[in-house]
Amino acid sequence: MSKYDKILEKFDQFSELVMFQHTVFSLPFIFISMLAAAHGWFGWKLFFLGIVATVTARNFAMGVNRYLDMDIDILNPRTKNRPSVDGRVSEKQMKIFIVSNALLFIITAFFINTLSFVLSIPILAILGAYTYFKRFSAVAHLVLGLSLGLAPVAGAIAVLGTIPLWSIYLGVGVMFWVAGFDLLYSLQDIEFDKAHGLHSIPSKLGSKKTMLLARVSHTLAIIFWGLFVAPSGVGSFGTLAVIVSTMLLIYEHYLVSEDFTKIDKAFFTVNGYLGFVFLLIIVAGML
Repeated sequence: MSKYDKILEKFDQFSELVMFQHTVFSLPFIFISMLAAAHGWFGWKLFFLGIVATVTARNFAMGVNRYLDMDIDILNPRTKNRPSVDGRVSEKQMKIFIVSNALLFIITAFFINTLSFVLSIPILAILGAYTYFKRFSAVAHLVLGLSLGLAPVAGAIAVLGTIPLWSIYLGVGVMFWVAGFDLLYSLQDIEFDKAHGLHSIPSKLGSKKTMLLARVSHTLAIIFWGLFVAPSGVGSFGTLAVIVSTMLLIYEHYLVSEDFTKIDKAFFTVNGYLGFVFLLIIVAGML
């Protein structure tokens, strides 16, 4: 194997480690917020810095999660083949990955504006908290939601240097959206969580109550996205985006209620489309 092939292989391993493709959940909403804040295009500089900040923040969060969860993941049949568990990515490599992404995130925030830089370390602290919470509290689902819900707020800060109320509405909507689909996703591990004392809501309340809470969470997401529309100035296209998102979430719950084996389809496909469809409708409205 050539040196180039080894580099590509290691890149693939880190991509698998952090499930890089899941970045699609947070990227659309930071750009929705930036478009709303700028009332249109916000410039190539912020576009590039927004991507770097989002990717490095998520890499840091996932790196911390994988590093601290090795003792749990090795026991779970669903996660025992992760690169952090089977040795393809060593502990030293994970530590370097975590630190380098944290530093790059802070540096990127510095080049955005002062408030972004000041908040960069507190944001990293919140992003790293999820792994700890699930070991002692079932509110871990909301902590994960909060981690992604920070993206729209950060987007508004990047453009305006302040935190408008509408960005909080958008962020809270994202928080409940993520918490809702994380509840559904965690149904896969309900028996494992019970056996190993992990504090997930499914392990505490069972599948039926978890699905009910997921519906409530997604209803709240729609409500807060609705509250975001008027003060942000995105107009009727914003309303359309919320309506389409509602339809996608209804379809997601339909899939899971019919068959738990469709959780992956509901999690990856439907939620992946939701963010981008929301973004494309907002862009269409501004064009």
